[in-house]
Amino acid sequence: MKKNRTYSKYSTEAAILLGSQIKLGRKQLNWSETELSGRAGISRATLQKIEKGDMTCAIGLFFEVASLVRIPLFETEATSIETHINRINDKIALLPKATHQPNKPVDDDF
Repeated sequence: MKKNRTYSKYSTEAAILLGSQIKLGRKQLNWSETELSGRAGISRATLQKIEKGDMTCAIGLFFEVASLVRIPLFETEATSIETHINRINDKIALLPKATHQPNKPVDDDF
């Protein structure tokens, strides 16, 4: 059974913005929906959902289609994204491997 999920206004508007940018990029490249969906390996209906900002589409599909129409997602240079990934992974490596809630209540009665 399909669950109805609610999304924040910010997330919804971000998906709509990215979808609109994808549509604009496609049109600036003079590509049809069929051509872009073929390049992305998705159906035309899925591309239409992405361009409308449909939140049920996988984020990976949004990113792939955006890269095909040359929309910079985080930085204009690909090496900058790799630098950010490395920095984040370095920070993650410094953190504990797992976080646990205490199993026993602390006995702090003296």
